Amino acid sequence: MPAQRRLGMDHDHYAWSPIVTRGVLRWPANARVVLCVLVNLEHLEWSPPEGSYQPSSLAGGIAPRPFPDYSRFSHREYGHRVGIFRVLDVLERYGIKATVAMDALTAEHYPYLVRHCLGRGCEIIGHGIAATQMITSRMSEQAEQEYIQASVRALTRATGTAPVGWFGPEYGESARTPQLLAQAGIRYVCDWTNDEQPYPMQTAQGELFALPILLELDDINALWDRRVTIDRYAELLQEGFETLYSDGAATGRLLVLHLHPWLIGQPFRIRYLDTALKGIMRRQGVWAATGSEIIDWYRGHPPAAS
Repeated sequence: MPAQRRLGMDHDHYAWSPIVTRGVLRWPANARVVLCVLVNLEHLEWSPPEGSYQPSSLAGGIAPRPFPDYSRFSHREYGHRVGIFRVLDVLERYGIKATVAMDALTAEHYPYLVRHCLGRGCEIIGHGIAATQMITSRMSEQAEQEYIQASVRALTRATGTAPVGWFGPEYGESARTPQLLAQAGIRYVCDWTNDEQPYPMQTAQGELFALPILLELDDINALWDRRVTIDRYAELLQEGFETLYSDGAATGRLLVLHLHPWLIGQPFRIRYLDTALKGIMRRQGVWAATGSEIIDWYRGHPPAAS
């Protein structure tokens, strides 16, 4: 989809819609804010396939090093071995069911984690093949289509159910990704970070919605990239929520919190997540939901004309 220079949007993935011009969005029981906790379980390959792409700034370890970079591999694997259980324990304490973005290699090689997440009531959504294989416009349409289908097939085999949500590794997309996701049966995508409400995307076939992440509260963006201290991060979570809660009195707001167990699941960080979620969930008018629950509600109850 080539960019078109014009007033407003220069692409056709979705309509531009300022939140102040929309109708009123009401969540179940008139909740002011819906909280969706998106937890990544992604595999970092030792030897990615030739031609695959990963950002040079990929988080983890001490610094990029020659193969084998044990510090990065093992740092990231901490999430699969230890961190995920701490994170899910905290979420369960406050009645929050995680939406787990799981890549194909995790689904295929860590069946215990698949069973554990399903046993906790988590929703599992597509997350590509591996953290070291990001979707980009360097891929051909056929290659990208096969990549998406391979991810969907892997999760379907592992869980018994085809995923309806998608979050690309490192937020990666090409110009055609939304179209290909809709064709593959995906109903919502978390890669776009431009709103505080879900919104419909425009696709030639199939139905697709955006479930936007609040990017600056992504734990990697805050703790790793921007070096926000963990105590300040906990304050940001609560301060951000309070603003959404206030704004949500007029029309419903969405907080998609994106977490990585290898990072936030460290023993010296987890209590700060616990404290922040405790403060959020003790308020009246908060609906904790999975991605598909949110999109199902939104689809059936779009913003009403004001």
